[in-house]
Amino acid sequence: MAWTRTRARGFTLVELLVAMAIMAMMAGLAWRALDGMIRARDQITQRSDETLALQAALSQWGTDLDAVVETQLVNAVDFDGRALRLTRRDATDPVAGVRVVAWTLRAGTQGGRWLRWQSPAVRTRAELQSAWAQAALWAANPSNEARRSEVDIAAADAWQVFYFREDSWTNPQSSATPRPGTAGGNLVPPPEGVRLVLNLSAGQALAGPVTRDWVRPNLNAKKS
Repeated sequence: MAWTRTRARGFTLVELLVAMAIMAMMAGLAWRALDGMIRARDQITQRSDETLALQAALSQWGTDLDAVVETQLVNAVDFDGRALRLTRRDATDPVAGVRVVAWTLRAGTQGGRWLRWQSPAVRTRAELQSAWAQAALWAANPSNEARRSEVDIAAADAWQVFYFREDSWTNPQSSATPRPGTAGGNLVPPPEGVRLVLNLSAGQALAGPVTRDWVRPNLNAKKS
């Protein structure tokens, strides 16, 4: 019987280089696919966060208006073209506590930002009048201390506010029948409804105009 001896053959240098090139190409393609998936996931997460933040803010807008309380010292709801200020019940002390809340659109180098500010709970006339003035100052020229009490909500290019009075939507700064307040000045009664038109900046999860209508909860009861 004849025995045949075979010699094991290895890879040549050229074959190794070709194999390494193919593996490097596949690794590059896999990294691009993985990077694309990570970017897509991050974009989805960011858009989801932006949408949830806006929904929470619009819900807070309605909650603030639902909790409006008349103090007879300042207007319960007041819009001066720059900020919407209101007096609302303090959630932690709804019987005695009142908070001043303000909403505004602040312009900046990177565009406008829709913001909310609130004061600490106030229980005296002096505290209320001081918080009311601080809210106006925050909207016009905020200090660093006032900024610590604000919440940055979303990028927006413009906003409009309308009041529902006498069965129609009107400019909040139009004339309304005043009534005397305990502080000696005339107060404007709170509107029956408030319409918010917010023009959200491009490049966000939601962009373009967003409209939110609020109607006073006890409106039908007062009319009946």
